[in-house]
Amino acid sequence: MGTGGGLAEFAVAKESLTVARPSEVSAAEAAGLLVAGLTAHQALTQSAGIKLDRSGEQANVLITAASGGVGHYAVQLAKLGNTHVTATCGARNMEFVKSLGADEVLDYKTPEGTALKSPSGRKYDAVIHCAAAVPWSTFEPNLSEKGKVIDITPGVNAMMTSALKKLTFSKKQLVPLLMIPEAENLDYLVKQVKEGKLKTVIDSKHPLSEAECAWAKSIGGHATGKVIVEP
Repeated sequence: MGTGGGLAEFAVAKESLTVARPSEVSAAEAAGLLVAGLTAHQALTQSAGIKLDRSGEQANVLITAASGGVGHYAVQLAKLGNTHVTATCGARNMEFVKSLGADEVLDYKTPEGTALKSPSGRKYDAVIHCAAAVPWSTFEPNLSEKGKVIDITPGVNAMMTSALKKLTFSKKQLVPLLMIPEAENLDYLVKQVKEGKLKTVIDSKHPLSEAECAWAKSIGGHATGKVIVEP
């Protein structure tokens, strides 16, 4: 997946990476979990150390691009843990992101949203960064003493910043995320959907014959939730 994916009516996967889909969860709902849901889960639990059973200490979490594919899962999953969630999105999606459970929502085009400052003045213990083109200098003053920025789409600058922070023994870290699929985590997500604790919000559905339109919608950066391609 590191060099991109593909679309097909059928695909081959290792049995060890698959889980059964219960009848209560539609194929479209499950499809969104495979990359976006797993990315959000790994970022929160493994990289940020958030315990989704609320057993951990309270953490302040920022989620950027919170109305998108990964972001909308990240908000919901974070609220299963003991967290205060600040989220960023466009003005038209602010109420939607609040409905997912976010405690505070910023319009990313406002001065406060651009600066990523929590309306309540909180410092972030973890940032699930699902947007692009935000420099480390914007994150750093908003982080707690040992705050982490988990970048789900790290570029060259992010990798260099991450290395520099490690070399200088900085308590504040930038963590590039390379998602590693695990059946156990996918099974957890499917069960949360079945139990109504997590939902896949579907922006639009497209037949495979219109995959180009679906891809354009996805990379346009303005989809609310997931864009689904169906056979």
